[in-house]
Amino acid sequence: MVFKDFQGKKISLLGMGNMRLPTDGEERTSPINYEKACEIIDYVYSHGVNYFDTAHMYHNGQSEIFIGKALARYPRDSFYLATKYPGFNLQPDTDVSIIFEEQLRKCGVDYFDFYLLHNVNDSTINNYMSNPGAIEYFKEQKRLGRIRHFGFSCHSNLENLKKMLDWQDCWEFVQIQCNYLDWTLQDAKGKYEELTRRGIPVIVMEPCRGGRLATLGEEADAMLKAARPDDTIASWAFRFIKSLPNVQVCLSGMTTMDQAIDNVKTFSTEETMSQADSDLLQGALAEMMRHYSAPCTACRYCCDGCPVGLDIPALMAIYNEVALDPDFDSYQKMLQLDVQPSECVGCGQCASVCPQSIDIPGIMQKLADFAVQMESRRR
Repeated sequence: MVFKDFQGKKISLLGMGNMRLPTDGEERTSPINYEKACEIIDYVYSHGVNYFDTAHMYHNGQSEIFIGKALARYPRDSFYLATKYPGFNLQPDTDVSIIFEEQLRKCGVDYFDFYLLHNVNDSTINNYMSNPGAIEYFKEQKRLGRIRHFGFSCHSNLENLKKMLDWQDCWEFVQIQCNYLDWTLQDAKGKYEELTRRGIPVIVMEPCRGGRLATLGEEADAMLKAARPDDTIASWAFRFIKSLPNVQVCLSGMTTMDQAIDNVKTFSTEETMSQADSDLLQGALAEMMRHYSAPCTACRYCCDGCPVGLDIPALMAIYNEVALDPDFDSYQKMLQLDVQPSECVGCGQCASVCPQSIDIPGIMQKLADFAVQMESRRR
């Protein structure tokens, strides 16, 4: 197992995420299968993994209970436990101690090695910043030794990441979504470089984008298999992360023993990614994106004549995210725009001037349909 130093601590580069544990049903809301999940924990622990990540909301609040029981079988000083405060509905007068104390009880520990503000994004950042008392409380818990290291997980854009970093000087690490797809698609590159510039270690989440990068499609997979026939497609995603020197921990939510075995194999050597492999991976990614994305170059020729004032390049960027992974974060980004795709009148003026010949009205309709789906889930 590859280890990295963090303030004198020897921490495994591969960390175990506990959001996608095996369950007794196909839904994420199904009960955790303790036997299968413990087998995975035992395997990775026995092969050197010593960083375990959970959160208050994972598995309907059961992940913290599970990981507390699973790790209680090992010496407390042999592993590092991370969890997160759920600030989605944080108000200026919220007493954050209630959930923090509950988390300690659920995990069966006296302290957390790593404690994070959960999911700082473009819609939740003000929740955190409007409650400075919460930060002071967590700082006090750190002084008392009940939090050993304090940071936050971030899904925001680069500017809000900078805003959060500038707001307080207590951040010892930051967790970001980073993989070779989001390196440019969601500017993980910019976020990684900003944290590196400030000397803040990076913990990576979604290195395989929730399993999306475990296969890129028949043609793209064939390109990678031709170069490394004995390696899984997923291992390319992890080797990409291993090549980033400021990554402290790369989290993987392992659902099956096969995934655990493959990940341990990948992180058992110092091997990163050669330039030739990097170039090949970018070629395979381009082949995958050819089947999913709208080839918008943000030239903005389409915007001048739009009768309703749609920000079409911004919507195209969101569409490319939605086409790969229709999640709520993309919907939140769309809601922040002044004009929504449902307001498109379908005049076709935009498509008539598009140098890439993109069916822009058709994509606006797809985004409008996506918005309806997201709204129905919220009800």
